[in-house]
Amino acid sequence: MEILAIIPVRGGSKGIPGKNIKLLAGKPLLFYTIEAAQNSKYITRTVVSTENSEIKKTAQSFDAEVIDRPAELAQDETKTAPVLLHVVEELEKQNYKPDVVVLLQATCPLRNSKELDEAIELFLSKQKDGVDSVFAAKELGVTHSKWRRTPNCAKEKAYECLYDYRNRPRRQDTDKHYPMYTETGATYIIKTDVMKSVKDFIGEKPELYLNGSSGDIDAIEDFKKAEKIILQRQQEGRE
Repeated sequence: MEILAIIPVRGGSKGIPGKNIKLLAGKPLLFYTIEAAQNSKYITRTVVSTENSEIKKTAQSFDAEVIDRPAELAQDETKTAPVLLHVVEELEKQNYKPDVVVLLQATCPLRNSKELDEAIELFLSKQKDGVDSVFAAKELGVTHSKWRRTPNCAKEKAYECLYDYRNRPRRQDTDKHYPMYTETGATYIIKTDVMKSVKDFIGEKPELYLNGSSGDIDAIEDFKKAEKIILQRQQEGRE
């Protein structure tokens, strides 16, 4: 089975300029995701998709293959699925047709090859049940206490509850039977033909991988937290 890992890495980060190649525990952020893919027992090919020359150079310095991304797929509003489809289309021109695509976001450096392989093994084991995709997730906890800022908080009330908080059910009557989850963003696995059909990286019958590390790097504080964990892992000999 051909399992293709795609790491989409754009150069135009607004929150942290140069985020994807910013040093984290002495290595560029991108390195940790490349390393996880290269050390996987199941991934047969790893490709970085980027429009940025510095990112391309960095990826190649770690022996990663790079597919040049066209400018129209490197805009602020560009979604990830078209980027994945572009890579697959470019590789098909080389007569390479992967059975499975694995999306790995470079902003999740705590996901290592062990977790990646566990997620792939889950995907493979669920094929007999008709599962067409797997993604990394974590449990949210108590469902009836979820609040969010309203889109028009300046004109309306600032926060709204996603549930009827005036009629709160007991936790043991809800979450034990109907837990809620959120994507961590670290790993997505999908059959290639399904991805082409739905034009997304989650299929119609997904399964959740719940044992992975979470933590997406969006701010400097996230860098500091991730670096502390990585250095601790290195000291313990786990990396």
